Amino acid sequence: MNYVGIDLHKKTIVTCVMDQDRKITGRRTLNCCEPHSILAYFQSLGPFQAVVEATASYEWLFELVEPLADKLVLAHPGKLRVIAESVKKTDRLDAQVLAEFLARDMIPTAYRPTPRQREHRTLVRHRQFIQGQITAIKNKMRRFAADYNADRKDLFTPAGLESLAAVKLREADRFALSQLWDEWEHLQGQLRAIKKKLEEFAQKAPTAEAEARAVLRTIPGVGAVTVDVIVSVLGDVSRFKNAKAVTAYAGLAPVVRQSGGKSKEMGITKQGSGLLRWALVEAAWRLVSRSSRWRVVYDGIKKRRGGKKAIVAVARRLLGVMVALLKTKRPYQLIT
Repeated sequence: MNYVGIDLHKKTIVTCVMDQDRKITGRRTLNCCEPHSILAYFQSLGPFQAVVEATASYEWLFELVEPLADKLVLAHPGKLRVIAESVKKTDRLDAQVLAEFLARDMIPTAYRPTPRQREHRTLVRHRQFIQGQITAIKNKMRRFAADYNADRKDLFTPAGLESLAAVKLREADRFALSQLWDEWEHLQGQLRAIKKKLEEFAQKAPTAEAEARAVLRTIPGVGAVTVDVIVSVLGDVSRFKNAKAVTAYAGLAPVVRQSGGKSKEMGITKQGSGLLRWALVEAAWRLVSRSSRWRVVYDGIKKRRGGKKAIVAVARRLLGVMVALLKTKRPYQLIT
């Protein structure tokens, strides 16, 4: 059996092949733009296992090589500290370390989303991107309005836009504002289209996903956007051992520093999906505004730690509640 470590880059892949005695039998650098050459190379190896790190663009290579391999492993880059913290870091060495770890059966594996989950993530992230562009354009339009003392809360309602149209603007400002207005209308149309696409996607959900969506919607302050983010990022929560594992995956776990018998709690790790943390914090704000019990929790932590840490703590607890509900498939209920 051959063991192949693959160091993937944007333009090339660097491979290192070891035999069962962990002796290097070959190295190769291949161009990513020549998939036929990559296929021919792996076909020439005979029986092999391979490992590639879960970088941003691993999927195409995984799908290309997986049918040929006896086993293809997706490595967790954050846990491969031997590579990450290596003083001498080269592509050849990275591939060699991957091959050796694979031969020793010591690769820390990463989660590979299902095809449906990957599609869901693409749609959810694209919606967030469009929404971000809309927010940026609205802020810029407000800046123009503020220069003429014409900014108002309802600026983007028909009445607000009508009032802005009546303001005497300089020619250059009117031109720029007109283009921003056209772009805003275009993005609004794109946002409506992506929302419709996500609704159609949800209607085709398999039973387990449909049940997860229904359970999450029973939580106060959790709407369609939050549900889509949670479902697309977490997937099947049974893959996590416990709520602490999910908290760490979301990057909401606090960093604790210990020295001389004393411990100090720092900020959260912020590892994993920033979109997931954003959705949880936004849901936490809505929850504390709608639920008196959650508000008591927030206020208690706020007195000791401040508002920012308090809302993050509520988001962390909310995630734990979500995981418990998803595993038991029970709706949210307040204990009276």
